[in-house]
Amino acid sequence: MTRSWPVAFLALLLSATPGARVQTPRGPAATPATPRDGSHDFDFEIGRWETRLKRLVNPLSGSSKWVEYHGTSTVRPIWGGRANMVELEVEGEAGHIEGLALRLYDPTARQWSLNYSNSRSGTLSAPVVGEFVNGKGVFFGQETLNGRAILVRFVISQVTATTTHFEQAFSGDRGESWEVNWIADDTRMAAGAGTGQ
Repeated sequence: MTRSWPVAFLALLLSATPGARVQTPRGPAATPATPRDGSHDFDFEIGRWETRLKRLVNPLSGSSKWVEYHGTSTVRPIWGGRANMVELEVEGEAGHIEGLALRLYDPTARQWSLNYSNSRSGTLSAPVVGEFVNGKGVFFGQETLNGRAILVRFVISQVTATTTHFEQAFSGDRGESWEVNWIADDTRMAAGAGTGQ
């Protein structure tokens, strides 16, 4: 299977990230703006969070059944903040999820790759890649669902000192439409606090 269309499509999507500004040259001496250093974009998230998560059962199948989970996320810095690791542990009506995300900053591209695994698979999924613009992180990637190549979009928004919102969506039609399948709302926990499960 050729992967050329997803690569070209993702490049187009990343260049059209919502909220991105287009710089208009001013005179013959105008030069492109230097991309910002985003190596500390995830500093806000270091620490322990209470997580409330909803997951769509059987994405891209017409399913409207959601299951809910409750637990914690712990985010630790690596390499002075230029990478970080997220440990997710939640429990709900559909069982137990132990997840791990490794986020790596590419200083040349000035973008982050988000790599996810869970204890069931034991392997890292294909990364989603992107950046933060005006306080909102938007990341795109490609995955396989039921043997079919799909696109993935991951958005981090509503970032404050004590709350953060995450959404993952899949597209089975090359980005013409998106179906949200993972929603998480995190609230920062005080040191030593439990989840009250």
